[in-house]
Amino acid sequence: MKKKIAVLTGAGVSAESGLGTYRDNGGLWDSYDPMEVASIEGWYRNRSLVLDFYNDQRRKLSQCRPNDAHRAIAALEDTYDVTVITQNVDNLHERAGSTRIIHLHGEVTKVRPENCFNDGDGFSEATVFDVGYDEVHVGDKAPNGHQLRPHIVFFGEAVPKMSRAIDVVGDADIILIVGTSLSVYPAAGLYRYAGYDVPIYIIDPADVPLRDKRITHIMETATAGMKTFLQMISKDTQ
Repeated sequence: MKKKIAVLTGAGVSAESGLGTYRDNGGLWDSYDPMEVASIEGWYRNRSLVLDFYNDQRRKLSQCRPNDAHRAIAALEDTYDVTVITQNVDNLHERAGSTRIIHLHGEVTKVRPENCFNDGDGFSEATVFDVGYDEVHVGDKAPNGHQLRPHIVFFGEAVPKMSRAIDVVGDADIILIVGTSLSVYPAAGLYRYAGYDVPIYIIDPADVPLRDKRITHIMETATAGMKTFLQMISKDTQ
């Protein structure tokens, strides 16, 4: 039986594909107020501004390609039972070949009616559909007659896939964290659900302020760090 790896990824894994991070110096939130373009209050205040922001994100994504880190994560499926739990809203893991992905914060290439995917319908994705890299504007309606909105978990909204992610982490034999500063909750606390003897590998070039005997910190970029990680686990399994 294959060992199970839970891979937790953040913006750093896509940075080398040309997608900007959010909180680093020069990140998206240096240019945009997240409360205006990525919060539920901002959505109700100015739908056009929010839609334009995500139209721009789709446009940028259309020009990007998966990098070696995405491909290395996908290749883990040759040997392990892998689930990717990502804070990213891009589709680069899918395009690299990963087959089991939990998007905690939604997907920028998808939209839904603004009155769906909530407590009332049990967060059903029945009305979610893919628009690829097309633009969406105020006045674009879903079949149910409601305005289309990005299939994104805005600030101020619940993270409905957290419970599923917690189950995956709790059941994993290895935890791999790539390209996340572990500063965005509740996703940042996911690793705490790992078993007490489960090894945790963190790939990030910056210091990670975690003190846990289970953690091995690989202080490299995502692409370089994945090569190091693969060398480490190959030795562990020999």
